[in-house]
Amino acid sequence: MISVSKNDQLQGELLRDELMSRYTSWRTGGPADRLYKPVNLSDLQNFLHQLAVDEPLFWIGLGSNLLVRDGGIRGTVILTQGCLNELAVLEDGRVRIESGVSCAKAARFCSSHGLQGVEFLAGIPGTMGGALAMNAGAFGGETWRNVTAVETINRQGEIRLRPASDFQVAYRSVQGLDGEWFVAAHMSLQHCDKNKQHEMQQQMKKLLAMRNEKQPIGLPSCGSVFRNPKDGHAAQLIEASGLKGWCIGGATVSEKHANFIINTGNATSSDIEALIDYVIDTVLKKQNVTLQKEVHIVGDKLPEQAGAR
Repeated sequence: MISVSKNDQLQGELLRDELMSRYTSWRTGGPADRLYKPVNLSDLQNFLHQLAVDEPLFWIGLGSNLLVRDGGIRGTVILTQGCLNELAVLEDGRVRIESGVSCAKAARFCSSHGLQGVEFLAGIPGTMGGALAMNAGAFGGETWRNVTAVETINRQGEIRLRPASDFQVAYRSVQGLDGEWFVAAHMSLQHCDKNKQHEMQQQMKKLLAMRNEKQPIGLPSCGSVFRNPKDGHAAQLIEASGLKGWCIGGATVSEKHANFIINTGNATSSDIEALIDYVIDTVLKKQNVTLQKEVHIVGDKLPEQAGAR
C-alpha cells in the first residue's frame, strides 16, 4: 500500500490505474496500480521515503526493451523519463548522466564536449537507467566499459555512490543490486581535439543511418527481442527458420529485421508474448538453438490468459 497525502509536499504527479501502453514503445500493456512522475531526484527521494516498506516498485524510462502484460502491474511504477535528466562534466573530467536521460541525448552531450567513447549510445532506443541495468550495447560498444561509478537509490530514498567494481557485468547482464536502483552513471571518457570531435559526430550520423536502414524505425517495437547467441545472430536464425512476416494477432516478425517484432496497430501484449514463444520454439526445432529473450516481460496476464503459456 501507499500512503501519500496532499500535505506531503510532493511535486510530481501520482496517477492511479494508469495504462502502461502509454509508456511502452510497443504501445501495449495493462494498467499499473499507481504511477509516479517525479520532477527531480529530490522529489523522488521524498516520494520513496513515504512508501510502505512492502510496496512493490517497478522502474521505467522510455519503455523500450519492455513488454508489460495485459493485466498490468501491481504496485507502483516510477517513471524516470523527463525527471532524472541532468548531464554534467565533473571537476575530475568524468561525465555524470542521470538515468532518465535518453542514450541518444547522452551521446550528443558527450560529443559536444569533445568526449569520446560512447558514440554507440546514439543507436540505443532507451535511457541510461535501462542501459546500466542491462549493459546495453550497439555497434560493438557496451555501456559499462566506460562506467567508473554509479549512484543508486534505495526504497527509503537514500542515495549511495558505488564503484563499478561492486557489480558483476557481462553481455546484457548486470548483477549486484539488491533493493537499489540506478539514478546516475559516472563515466570516464577520452578527450579529443576539434578534428576528432568532427569525426565522432560524423560517425554517429553514420551509425544512425545504418540503424535506420536496417531496422524498422518508426514502428511500435521494443528494439531487439532476442540476445545474439555466441558466434551467431538471432535475426539470421529467425530468418533462416522462415519466420519473417509471421503473425499472431496484431504482432508480426519484421520483414526488415527478423529480431524485431512489430505491433501492426491492434496487437495485445498476449499476441506479442505468444509470437516470442513461437519464435523460440521454431528456431529450436529448425536450427537447434535456444534463443534467449533480451526483452523483459513483466506484469500480470488477464484472467482469461492465465492458463496460456
